[in-house]
Amino acid sequence: MLAAALLATALGGGVAWTTPHRVTDAPPRVHEIEGRRYVDQGLVAAGMLPAASVDFLGDTLGSFSSFAVAPGSWRRTADGGYEGVLWTLPDRGRNDPEAGLFYDYPARLERLRMSIAPATAGAIGQVTLTVDGGLELRDADGQPFTGADPDDGVAVRGGIALPVPREGATGAGRISLDAESLQFTADGHFYVGDEYAAHVYYFDADGRLQGVLVPPPAILPMRDGRPYFGSLKAPHSGRRNNQGVEGMALSPDGTRLFVALQSALVQDSARGDASGRINTRVLVYDVSREPVPKHPIGHHVVQLPAYALAGDDGKADRTAAQSELRALDDHRFLLLARDGNGLGGNAAAPVFKSVLLVDTTGASNLAGSRYETGTGSVLADPAATALKPGIVPARWSELLNLLDPAQLARAGLRLDGVAADDPQRLSEKWEAMDLLPALDPAHPDDWLLLVGNDNDFIARRCVMQGEACDSPLDNDNRVLVYRLTLPRP
Repeated sequence: MLAAALLATALGGGVAWTTPHRVTDAPPRVHEIEGRRYVDQGLVAAGMLPAASVDFLGDTLGSFSSFAVAPGSWRRTADGGYEGVLWTLPDRGRNDPEAGLFYDYPARLERLRMSIAPATAGAIGQVTLTVDGGLELRDADGQPFTGADPDDGVAVRGGIALPVPREGATGAGRISLDAESLQFTADGHFYVGDEYAAHVYYFDADGRLQGVLVPPPAILPMRDGRPYFGSLKAPHSGRRNNQGVEGMALSPDGTRLFVALQSALVQDSARGDASGRINTRVLVYDVSREPVPKHPIGHHVVQLPAYALAGDDGKADRTAAQSELRALDDHRFLLLARDGNGLGGNAAAPVFKSVLLVDTTGASNLAGSRYETGTGSVLADPAATALKPGIVPARWSELLNLLDPAQLARAGLRLDGVAADDPQRLSEKWEAMDLLPALDPAHPDDWLLLVGNDNDFIARRCVMQGEACDSPLDNDNRVLVYRLTLPRP
């Protein structure tokens, strides 16, 4: 099942890469997984939006923490290309946590017009993105959110503890939102996953908050006996700081909402370095009758890959944290796992950036168990990442490897041989995915997978809330488009 594991070394039930995990063969690449045939047909289009682009509120447009094509807007054009409305989700605005710098950045969705021109002889298709307005998000009282870190500020509204900066702090009185995941419903309503509280917020089509999906006690970040939603200190239990709801998606029939934490909870993290954070949690909610249910019906462990930061065949010391999720049905989903290397991050060459196919069939369901209602660890030993006997993780296989030098070169991107600040260098944070039908009658099982980066608002000319926030480099907003053949459920 784990063909990718042939290239990896065992790590407490997971897998690890200690040298750069790169593609060496040309597409198409056929994967036989659980008796089904999946095909990676390669990179078919790419495009970018310059880092200095300005959005509808006058701030530097920073994306893509997540994105989704608006329901009903996706269509094939007469020339064989595509077009649609792409809604993108920036996170909490330009910030520098080490310096304690946060802006009172109102949460929003960015609206882009997207077109994909068909490939020509010797060249991949061209993605064109045009800024076309946006939508500012508002809470139930009609007030904007803030991107500012709440630290230990908590306010209870409607019986729900929410991250709200204290009086005198940046963003005081507003709900702090570090938006990381976006999913539309068929009627244009949408869910936004949050990094601060690990809440999922449910909005109407006008961007007004309609409800809050509160995580179970195991996931709620707690410090000294009370909720602690800040990103600068680790809680004593629950989601790790700055490691909240990073991936989220609805099943195609709209009945199941998958919610994934970026990496392991505090109580599920093995002692030592960051390679001990592989055991993340994925919740599944039944939203067929109620858009904001109180409890999940599914709760699974997914063991993420680990990697060596330096990629020098040394010890695996990091977890390839998941950054986005897209569901195929009620038990299979795509999960984007990545390292922190690349443009905008550290200077090391990328080691691991891949899309995994995850299947929860046969995995232990922790819903309602003490691992959900309490803060007990799923680890057999706090010093290792192996799970307790009887806890079976979801299975996964690698479906798409982004570290393909030949394919990336077609998009003007490189993994090696460029300076750390060269805009041709592959970006660090690939955090957005959307899966769209290829609308090809001759190939009804073909899909286009859009993958986008979060550029962290890094631009040589940056403006935030009327202030300059310039960086020494441009980290452009980029979209890569891959064609996949996926078996039907």
